[in-house]
Amino acid sequence: MGRATIRFGAAVRAINGVAILQLPAAASRKLPSRGQVAVHGTIDGHAFQTVLEPDGDFGHWMKVDRGLRKTLGVSPGDTVTVEVEPSEDWPEPGVPPDLRRALADAPRKIRDLWEAITPMARWEWVRWINATKNPETRQRRVVVSLSKMSAGKRRPCCFNLAGCTDPELAANGKLVGPA
Repeated sequence: MGRATIRFGAAVRAINGVAILQLPAAASRKLPSRGQVAVHGTIDGHAFQTVLEPDGDFGHWMKVDRGLRKTLGVSPGDTVTVEVEPSEDWPEPGVPPDLRRALADAPRKIRDLWEAITPMARWEWVRWINATKNPETRQRRVVVSLSKMSAGKRRPCCFNLAGCTDPELAANGKLVGPA
């Protein structure tokens, strides 16, 4: 059984060249989690599926990629109408090249675990690795991820699942800029 559709208007905005939509607080409160939430819906009538990211302040946001902006004919500053519904079906995350290479070179046990975990769990691993700009820290996280998976761990540990982890868009775990 599906959940109720959440409808809102939001302005497309840019942070460090990345176009995003930040959900109004009232819309975020209707979601089942303060962390990531898989959704499907429409923006100005165009269907999409994504994972809403936490903004670190009990709300959510999503990237609006170039292709969708082109299809919609919108730019930062334009307001769109959004309808979302939480989904049990998580899309696969974009696995960053360094983690993809490490997984490809990893022992079968680790690759099997990666395939066996849910897309939601894979999103958490990717989020944790992507949460740093520092190349040395990032490399350490890739190594630690493989070590944890080798030990049977299905999820990373010890990071704020409700924090904004995109280092290009966040400061101190919160999405940059006004809500």
